[in-house]
Amino acid sequence: MNLDQIRNFYEVAVHRSFTQAAEKLFRTQPAISTQVRMLEEELGEKLFDRIGKKVCLTQAGELLFGYAERLLRLHDEAKLAITELNASPRGKILIGANEATCLYVLPQLFALFKEKYPEVQISIYRNFSKKVVDKILENQLDFGIVTLPVPDHDLHVMPIAEDELWLITSPTHPLSDKASVVLEDVVSYPFIFHKAGTTRERLVKHLGPLWEKMNISMELASIETIKKFVSIGMGISIVPRSYVTDEIERGTLRLVRVKNFKLIRKLGLIYRRNRYLSRASKAFLEVVEESLGKR
Repeated sequence: MNLDQIRNFYEVAVHRSFTQAAEKLFRTQPAISTQVRMLEEELGEKLFDRIGKKVCLTQAGELLFGYAERLLRLHDEAKLAITELNASPRGKILIGANEATCLYVLPQLFALFKEKYPEVQISIYRNFSKKVVDKILENQLDFGIVTLPVPDHDLHVMPIAEDELWLITSPTHPLSDKASVVLEDVVSYPFIFHKAGTTRERLVKHLGPLWEKMNISMELASIETIKKFVSIGMGISIVPRSYVTDEIERGTLRLVRVKNFKLIRKLGLIYRRNRYLSRASKAFLEVVEESLGKR
């Protein structure tokens, strides 16, 4: 069994086709078939079932596929590690985060990183925290910035920020001039909430029975849209305080403390424990740690 045979097998398994595997590897179909047949003979097991033009993995093939994926990844990581040994960080890093994190957390961090490493390209995958965690576990992203806690033991977790949730209103709302209120007094007012996400799930759990009594008039997909609708008096909302700093300064929104309500949103940088970190990825981690040290 050699790496060439493994790569041929892997591409056939991925594409479910000898023809497409041959095109991917710039080889002829008979050459691919020969390599797979030699591998089957050595292992003493059939790796594919061929039903007409359809190619399916056998049980032995399914088992080998997992090992093949790991072997090829290690091979590529080894080549990259040697290549990068004395090179300056370059290439691309893939980072996942939700919309609010992209708007309020990442710009300053990215500006610091690009100032030090301008040759590294950053690509953003924007989705809810749960989807970002899935992508990290599937090895499709280098890093994720998500709402904590994250229980998966296959992940490194670095806490990077925390923020308290506050009630926000328009400047003309009846609650806007109050120094503080109790939650029971505000549940009857029209509320605007985010449609989905980890923070919403925690909010629902935190409020308990009161959630059922809340007057939810709108559910929106964007924090920017929520802020806009609150500012024109369409409802009130509960959001992390740092998200409304500019609006509070301009006077388009008001913050109101809720006495019997305290919920802290914590953010963490996550990445797989067994994932090889390129020089670009290591440089990004260093910048994150540096930015945390300056706070």
